[in-house]
Amino acid sequence: MAAAPELISPRSPRVSAARRLAKRNFRGKEQLFLAEGPQAVREAAAHRSGGATTLVELFATVEAAERYADIVGEARDAGARVHLADEAVIADISTTVTPQGLVGVCRFLDTPFEEILRAAPKLVAVLAHVRDPGNAGTVLRCADAAGAEAVVLTDASVDLYNPKAVRASVGSLFHLPVAVGVPVERAVQGLKDAGVRILAADGAGDDDLDDELDKGTMGGPTAWVFGNEAWGLPEETRALADAVVRVPIHGKAESLNLATAAAVCLYASARAQRASGGCRSVTDS
Repeated sequence: MAAAPELISPRSPRVSAARRLAKRNFRGKEQLFLAEGPQAVREAAAHRSGGATTLVELFATVEAAERYADIVGEARDAGARVHLADEAVIADISTTVTPQGLVGVCRFLDTPFEEILRAAPKLVAVLAHVRDPGNAGTVLRCADAAGAEAVVLTDASVDLYNPKAVRASVGSLFHLPVAVGVPVERAVQGLKDAGVRILAADGAGDDDLDDELDKGTMGGPTAWVFGNEAWGLPEETRALADAVVRVPIHGKAESLNLATAAAVCLYASARAQRASGGCRSVTDS
């Protein structure tokens, strides 16, 4: 016989505390954020930061606890408090239209920028003036998939722990170091001082990504700077880069969206860095 939910009121203090984490000011005050769905909760349960478990609390419907018994077990093994809740409670905490029955409360896990520099990263994504949380999370996911060793969000960018950004990262938030709130000038200069070449991605860039690949200039440590979805990078940010690079448009499309362009750029660098010799254009058919 299935266990009965222990939390049945959205007015429960535990539920109210979790629900408030949908708002940025409460996240900042508590240094906690929400991770929703089985993939994010599994990654949070496995993640450690500074010796502490990232997942501190898990709310689950009875049905989800049975369906994802392994994840609930991992959460308990990690020391998280597990609460069985009815669907109305999960819906009240969740920020999605169709909740998946699991909502985790996690500790902030951003990494100091200086720690990222000390690790001498070879591939970094810098999000400068990126305001859309879905784009931010998707770029983080692309960076993770391409093998980047860090992501930096500048102080003008969206909150890393916005629920939409967390969902869009599909667990990648827990895979690689992310520094937040870094002024773009400091981010660029710090990376340059660490021997990293700075490439600004811009549709109006003077340099073509295909040409950069063909010239063999992308095999060294590289940081890509990605700008705002609507207006790109301001001139003062472009001026900080070693080169401003455009992704070539071979068809009739007007442009690429931010996340797609970021994926192309990051994978181009990943290929160049892994090549034993020269590399062909990633956009050749």
